[in-house]
Amino acid sequence: MDKDLEKIKNSALSELENASTVDEINTLSVRYLGRKGAVTQYLRHISSLPEQERPAAGKNANQVKKILEDAIKTAKERLEDIREGSESAGIDVTLPGRPALQGTLHPITQINRRICDIFIRMGFDIAEGPEVESDYYNFEALNIPKYHPARDMQDTFYMSDNIVLRTHTSPIQVRMMEQYAPPIRVVAPGKVYRCDSDLTHTPMFHQIEGLLVDEKVSFGDLKGVLTELVHQVFDTETSLRFRPSFFPFTEPSAEVDILCVMCRGKGCKVCSHTGWLEVLGCGMVHPAVFENVGYDTRRYTGFAFGMGVERIAMLKYGINDIRLFFESDDRFLRQF
Repeated sequence: MDKDLEKIKNSALSELENASTVDEINTLSVRYLGRKGAVTQYLRHISSLPEQERPAAGKNANQVKKILEDAIKTAKERLEDIREGSESAGIDVTLPGRPALQGTLHPITQINRRICDIFIRMGFDIAEGPEVESDYYNFEALNIPKYHPARDMQDTFYMSDNIVLRTHTSPIQVRMMEQYAPPIRVVAPGKVYRCDSDLTHTPMFHQIEGLLVDEKVSFGDLKGVLTELVHQVFDTETSLRFRPSFFPFTEPSAEVDILCVMCRGKGCKVCSHTGWLEVLGCGMVHPAVFENVGYDTRRYTGFAFGMGVERIAMLKYGINDIRLFFESDDRFLRQF
C-alpha cells in the first residue's frame, strides 16, 4: 500500500478513536471521505499514475475507504450506546461536570491554630493530655480539694467518684511540671467538658491554657505576653484591662477584658453597655500547685492563663450564638 494512503488511514482511525461526539465524527467523515476529503483526493490522483500501477492503487484506495466507512459507523454506534445507557440511568453525559467543592478549616480550628502559632513564636511548646482525667489531676493537684466550693463552678461530668471528663486543660500543666524541671513554657489546647448549654455555652468546647515557670517571673511578664496575644489576634488598637478575680490555682488572679470589638468602648448590647468584653482568666501560679509537683517555691515563680477558643472566635468574627459552630451548616462555615 502507498505510504501516503497508509498515513491517511492511520490518521483517520486515530482521530476517530478519540472522537467524543457525533459532530466530531461527522467532521472527520467530511475531512477524509467528503468531496474534498483526503481519500477522495487520492482516488482522483490515481489517473495520473502509470497505467500498470492504477489497478493496485484503486483497489487499495477503495479498501481504505471501506475501512473508514465501517470505522465511522462503529464510532457513531458506540456513542449512541453510551447516550442510551446514560439516559436510562438518568445521566446526561453532555452536561458539564460539577466542580468539586473545596473544603476549608473550621473557624474554631483556624483560631486554635492562630493562637498556638502566636505562642510558638514567643517560645512556647504545645502539650497535649487525656480528655478523661483523674480527680487528682483535674482538681486536687490544682489546689481544689474535695468539697471545695470552686468545684461548683466547673459543672463536671463524673464518670465515677475519681474519674471525670476534664473541665479544663490545666491538668496538662500539672503533668508537664511533673515530667520537667523549670524553666518551662507550654500551651495546652484541647477539648473540655462541662454540664452547661445555652447561647454562649456548650457541653463540649475548646480551651487553650498556658504556663510559664522560671526564676524571677512576674505579673508584668504575664501582662506582656497576654497583651501581645490580644494585639496579634485582634489588632494593636485593642486595649486590655486586668480585673482582680479568684482561681484556686493562681494567686493573685485576674480576669482579662478587652475593649469591645463591636463598639470600640462606646457601649453596646454585646458588651452590656460597659465598653469591655471578658476574654480569659490568668494569674501567678499558687505555691500549693508548685508544692504538689515538687518545685522549689522559694526559687521559682510562674504564671498561668486560660481562654475559651469559641469565645475568641465569636468576638473575632462577630458571632452571637456558640451553637452555630457545631451545627455543620455549610452556609455558615463557607463564610470562613
